[in-house]
Amino acid sequence: MATIHGKKVKLFSLNSNKQLAEEIADYVGIELSCCEVKRFADGEVQINIDESVRGHAVFIIQSTHKPVNENYMELFIMMDALKRASAQSINVIMPYYGYSRQDRKAAARQPISAKLMADLLQMAGADRVLCMDLHADQIQGFFNIPIDNFRALPILAEYFDNKNLEDIVVVSPDHGGTTRARRLAEALNAPIAIIDKRRPRPNVAQVMNLIGEVEGKNAIIIDDMVDTAGTLVAAVNVLKQKGAKGVYCCCTHPILSDPAVERITNSPLNEFVTTNTILLDEEVRHNDKFVQLSIAKIFGQGILNIIDDKAVSDLFDYRGKNDK
Repeated sequence: MATIHGKKVKLFSLNSNKQLAEEIADYVGIELSCCEVKRFADGEVQINIDESVRGHAVFIIQSTHKPVNENYMELFIMMDALKRASAQSINVIMPYYGYSRQDRKAAARQPISAKLMADLLQMAGADRVLCMDLHADQIQGFFNIPIDNFRALPILAEYFDNKNLEDIVVVSPDHGGTTRARRLAEALNAPIAIIDKRRPRPNVAQVMNLIGEVEGKNAIIIDDMVDTAGTLVAAVNVLKQKGAKGVYCCCTHPILSDPAVERITNSPLNEFVTTNTILLDEEVRHNDKFVQLSIAKIFGQGILNIIDDKAVSDLFDYRGKNDK
């Protein structure tokens, strides 16, 4: 029986990102508990939990990226099994929140799927949800249970701080990401620039203008996610045309739907830096343009803080090398 600071705790991993789950377990100092995820012949999910969870604080690690619906169903059924097995609390660690881009009605007769997922998570039995860099902060308001929106900023900022790049400018790929860009710029003590774009349809972006000075600078584009990389590559090309001497990208969630990897590889981008909320394919991890950083430490410490009834907000801050 695993105990942390006198409290009974179990940590489970489903199928979406077992490597991250193992890293989190190593940081927390307990082994992953055993559960078996099977499929019936018709594809239905079957969960078998091989040990007692009665009276335990349970943490389930499951990102909900591609295959989104499969990963969600595994999570829902796992929570139902834990609830029926008398777990004391069910805490969902969902590094990537699937359906987060559908957070409002952009046109008539459209769903708000991010709210639907919040309702389903609560109905299935979640007592707390831990995510990272939600696409829209207001998604937190869709829940009637505690939800912690962790930030990848400390991991990304530390990486670029250690690269010792000079003449940095942090670039937001659109107006909506300005706050995110400003946070990184403050951590790196750098100015910001903003790309003005319009999106005629999903996954298609047209760059209209650039606000800010990038000539002769190392530009770091920051976004919460990169899907097909069309927006990213368009931004990289504009920055190079405007005289940037180097262009880097950092994002939290590497969705990378086809043809994203090919686009990034063939672009003038120096480096694509991301986290392991979604594990990259092995072939991509060996691509010299891609760097994947682990966020296990942030979630691991978050688990410890929650168990000890401590705040988690301090984990979102980053102090530069000169401030330490």
